[in-house]
Amino acid sequence: MVTRHAILVCSFLILAFLAFLAPAAPAFAGKDEPAPIVVEEPHYGEVLFYFYQEDYFPAIVRLLAAQEQEQLEQHASQAELLKGGLYLSYGHHLEAADIFQRLLADNVNPEIRDRTWFFLAKIWRQRGYLDKAQRALDNIGDDLPENIEREATMLQAQLLIDGGNFDRAIALLQDWKGDTEWSRYAQFNLGVALVRSGRMEEAKKILEELGDIDPWNEELTSLRDKANLALGYALLQSGEPHAAKLPLQRVRLEGPFSNKALLGVGWADAEMERYQRALVPWMELRGRDLLDPAVQESMLAIPYALAELDSMSQAADHYVNAVEAFYEESSRLDRTIGHIESGRFFDEFISDDPLDSTGWYWRMQSLPEGPQARYLFHLLATHEFQEGLKNYRDLNYLWNNLDRWQQSVEVYANMLETRRLAYEERLPRVQDSLSRADIDGMVQRKLEFDALLNDIEQSGDWLALADKREFEMWGEITSLEKTPALNANIPEADEVRDKIGLLKGVLQWELEKDFKERLWRIRRDLRETGEALVETQRARRQVDDSMQKQPLEFRAFDERVYGLEPRIETLKMRVGDAMAEQRAFLQAIAVGELQAQQRRLDTYTVQARFALAAIYDRAATVAEAEVK
Repeated sequence: MVTRHAILVCSFLILAFLAFLAPAAPAFAGKDEPAPIVVEEPHYGEVLFYFYQEDYFPAIVRLLAAQEQEQLEQHASQAELLKGGLYLSYGHHLEAADIFQRLLADNVNPEIRDRTWFFLAKIWRQRGYLDKAQRALDNIGDDLPENIEREATMLQAQLLIDGGNFDRAIALLQDWKGDTEWSRYAQFNLGVALVRSGRMEEAKKILEELGDIDPWNEELTSLRDKANLALGYALLQSGEPHAAKLPLQRVRLEGPFSNKALLGVGWADAEMERYQRALVPWMELRGRDLLDPAVQESMLAIPYALAELDSMSQAADHYVNAVEAFYEESSRLDRTIGHIESGRFFDEFISDDPLDSTGWYWRMQSLPEGPQARYLFHLLATHEFQEGLKNYRDLNYLWNNLDRWQQSVEVYANMLETRRLAYEERLPRVQDSLSRADIDGMVQRKLEFDALLNDIEQSGDWLALADKREFEMWGEITSLEKTPALNANIPEADEVRDKIGLLKGVLQWELEKDFKERLWRIRRDLRETGEALVETQRARRQVDDSMQKQPLEFRAFDERVYGLEPRIETLKMRVGDAMAEQRAFLQAIAVGELQAQQRRLDTYTVQARFALAAIYDRAATVAEAEVK
């Protein structure tokens, strides 16, 4: 009995220990305040606007459109780098690789080159390609900004730990120079590397210090809990249960690591044969979510401790309760597996998640409502499931986008028809107006005016530039001169002739004095008229050209608009097929996870039944001895 439970405990401790000795990085990694970006072209600014709003699909659409129209010449390298990252985030590895290779082959500035290699390294590690990530890091020069340099150093340490190269990771992390939060994560990863390399005494000092910090935010509080949990299980694994209790008790009771901490505290007391104390955390665990392996373990640990305290009846009751609970949970798992295999589950899984961002580093942070979702909690922590779910979500976004575009085709067709009808309605009026507009005649008359003005200038015909009042006055004066009465040889006639001559002279003097100014004003007006006629001729040619081209443009738009329908339908079919494949992939992962949970429950059920049988055998043996 003790041996069997000892094996069970040991197995669980190893699994839990390894799970919490994974290298860690801050959640804010990659979110340091970036250096200011000087945007030289508004189209690139628009792309960045959508990108920083995490609207990645509109960002890439606008980026591709701007590149097609050659609107990003000032940001060519930066735009290519961004496009490569967006392609990679959507799973287009080959296209992204081509872009990055072109960038790295071109004579780009060193900072762009190093950013490219760092970006590749980060993505490759996230996707599980550790060798590629390391090669990318090895190609980084000395031109990374300080904030990215810190993240690159942490990424290198994580890769070393992932690859089992603990000594190099330790050497790198021991020389860590960074701000407070980054240094805490470096400290945790250093402790992990020391534990995995068997240097327990050094690891204990590092993790103990981190486990006793006074955190100033939730992220560091969780890191402190994780450090205490890792240290506690490491000490349990090394046979130091008394020392393990203190760090395990520092873990928050309501935090994400509380269940494993409570289980560990119980086993620490059990290892010291203090079973009564061990029951306290285990009884607390018993009332928590049965899906948690720590809770499942506690349901066997409680009767084990009771049996060691010779409370056989209570132990038997708890084993019976455990068997019943495991059976009920296994039945619910069967129903959940059936629901997942029905094909509806993953649409429900993302239905409450707004599709306002896709690709990139999207991660589902919380489970949707529903009894089935709770069984997949642990899947959210796995790289494979998160990547698969991200791809399925992106495909769903693309399908919905195509569906909206398909609906828009009819709208565009209606708009085109409305424009065509409006054009056909206005065309007769335009043609009538053009037929009545004698533009060529006006041009000819302007030329005639130019010639006439030249003659006036050459002859000095100042009377030709007189206005209507002046011309009439001149006519009246000349008429008076011809009056017969003025030919009389009398003093009165002489006086009138003198006055008429004076008036004529004054008027002539005024006309001669203003001649050049009037000539200039008329030439100016004629020049402006000529410019207006030229512009009118140009507009007329444009109208004529438009009248010839418009029917062709309408036909071209018809072909484009109505040609979109089969293209969109084909794309929807392709995306739908990809969604079906991705859904089947996710279903296989989810069903596999649930079946693994069932197998674990089955194992615990068998162990509970054996332990119950052992208690019954023991009771029977005692009863027989009493009878004898």
